[in-house]
Amino acid sequence: MLFSQDIGIDLGTSNTLIYAKGKGITVREPSVVAMDVRETPSKVVAVGTEAKNMIGRTPGSITAESPLKNGVIADYEMTADMLRALIKKAQGISPFNRARVMLSIPSGVTEVERRAVHDAARNAGARYVSLIEVPMAAAIGAALPIGEPVGSMIADLGAGTCEVAVISLGDIVASNSIRIGGDDMDEAIISYIRRRHNLLIGARTAEDIKIKIGSAYPYDGEAAINIKGRNLTDGLPKNVEITSAQVREAIADCVNQIVDMICDTLEKTPPELAADILDRGITLSGGTALLRGIDKLISHAAKMPVKVCSEPLDCVAIGTGRCLEKNILGL
Repeated sequence: MLFSQDIGIDLGTSNTLIYAKGKGITVREPSVVAMDVRETPSKVVAVGTEAKNMIGRTPGSITAESPLKNGVIADYEMTADMLRALIKKAQGISPFNRARVMLSIPSGVTEVERRAVHDAARNAGARYVSLIEVPMAAAIGAALPIGEPVGSMIADLGAGTCEVAVISLGDIVASNSIRIGGDDMDEAIISYIRRRHNLLIGARTAEDIKIKIGSAYPYDGEAAINIKGRNLTDGLPKNVEITSAQVREAIADCVNQIVDMICDTLEKTPPELAADILDRGITLSGGTALLRGIDKLISHAAKMPVKVCSEPLDCVAIGTGRCLEKNILGL
C-alpha cells in the first residue's frame, strides 16, 4: 500500500487524461503513438503530443496513429504501450509505484471490448483495474445529483463516440450511444471540401477549420477563412475560402444524428424522470460540446434547457478521480 497510487484515466479517442488522487489532472496528452515499424516487434518512438506532431510528417519507417477508434481499442499492443508511458509520466520516477486504476469506457461496449481495456491497463503496469461507464463518470465530474431520486441527463459528446444517459439513485435508467463524434465531423469536412472545391486537406486542417468557424447553429459574427491544400486536378498547392455556413452544411449529418440520439433517449425515459429533466435541463460534456451552437440546436429539438458543463474536456477524468477520492470502489 505504501508505494501504490490511485489514478483515474479518461481513455479517449482523441485525448487521454489522467487524474491522480489528491493532485487533480496531471497528464493531458493526445491518444497517439508513433511506432518504428522497422523493428520486430515495432518500437515506440513517441507518445502523446510529440507523436501527434509527427502525423503526416513521418517517413515510411514510422507510423503515427491513434490506437483507439470510436472509443474502443483498435490496436491492443499500441494501447498498452501508450498507457504504460502515460501512467509512468503520471506516477513520476519511483520504480515501486504500481497504480490502482479506474478507467472510463463507453456504455455500449461489448464484453470483449471491455476485457481488452482491462487487460491493456494491467499489461501497462496497473496493479488493480476497475471500469466505469463514460456517462456515469461525466455526471459525477459535472457534479450532478446522481444519488438522489431525481432524473439527471448527461450527454458526453466525444471525438469517437457520443453517449447520453438518464441517471437516478446512482444508476443509469436509460441510455444510448452512437459511434460518431468530432473525428467524424473532421472527416465530413474533408469530404465536403474535396467534393465542393476539388481540394485535398488533412485531418489536422479539418479540425482547425471546425474549431475556428464550425457551428451547429447560425451565430453572430460568422466568418470565412482561407485554407491550403492540394489541388486534385494538377497536384499543386491551392488556396480556397470556406465559410461558416459551408462547414455547418458539411457536418450537418453528424450533428443531426447526435440530436436524434438524445431525443430518442428522452422518449425512452420514464415520465417522472422526464419531468425532472424538463426542469433541470440536459448537461453536455466532452470536446464536441464546445462546437458553437450545439447546445442551442439540442435545446430547440428537445424543447428543454441545455447547458455545457464548466469543464467539458475534463469532466470524465474528474469523475473518475472523484470516485477514487470518495473511495467508491472500496480500494
